[in-house]
Amino acid sequence: MAEQTRAPAADKVAAVAEIAAEFRDASAMVVTEYRGLSMKQLATLRRSLGSDVTYTVAKNTLVKRAAADAGVEGLDDLLVGPTAIAFVSGEPVDAAKALREFQRDNRSLVVKGGYMEGRALSATEVEKLADLESREVLLGKLAGAMKGNLTKAAQLFNAPASQIARLAQALQDKRAAEGEATTEDAVAAVEAADAQAEAGAESAAEATADA
Repeated sequence: MAEQTRAPAADKVAAVAEIAAEFRDASAMVVTEYRGLSMKQLATLRRSLGSDVTYTVAKNTLVKRAAADAGVEGLDDLLVGPTAIAFVSGEPVDAAKALREFQRDNRSLVVKGGYMEGRALSATEVEKLADLESREVLLGKLAGAMKGNLTKAAQLFNAPASQIARLAQALQDKRAAEGEATTEDAVAAVEAADAQAEAGAESAAEATADA
């Protein structure tokens, strides 16, 4: 009897450890509700997401523990109802596009939000991610602004599409303001914006701690 009572607990510990590993290894994740989808539809969804995405169905209590173990915060409000998480090891934009494409014919799938680059995403932000152009298109738009800077070029080819999109927008804004700008100028603008956002987050955390 003792072994029978320990087995479920051991299974939960193993499940939490496995999900926590997925959180740590993922470049991004999208939280969905799959209520109403058949097993056949779920299989179709997994195929459409491709090999760079693991679509995991799990109990919310286990996901919350796993997220805490992995240091992922801000998802608790999304973990309500039947939950499945798309853990993305490849390009987050491609995964967001695939989920939206599946939704068009399968309205039962609900995208509730996600997590990327150290912060939680709303459903609207995931939708905006799906609106981004592909890496190839974005890199093509930036190619003319490389100015022979091979170091920056190499960094761009390894960057996620979301970062490239911010860089493209920063470059466009720089050119509109100054008439000319290099990729290095745009990188500096993106880094400055990221630093400002991080500083704001730290200030908010300190204010909360003081309260």
